[in-house]
Amino acid sequence: MNTQWHKSSYSGSDGGNCVEVAEFPSEIAVRDTQNREAGHITVPSAQWAAVVAAAKSGAL
Repeated sequence: MNTQWHKSSYSGSDGGNCVEVAEFPSEIAVRDTQNREAGHITVPSAQWAAVVAAAKSGAL
């Protein structure tokens, strides 16, 4: 399987603190862009959507 990782367009190109995500039907994989070899975590898609919504609203 060829996993398609991507990071936010807000991350910029300076290699700062950001994460990459890969989307699957029922879960999202998340990894540290600067330490990809450390692996990743997975979270259910609905929980990831709640984190993103909280971040967009300024709650985080």
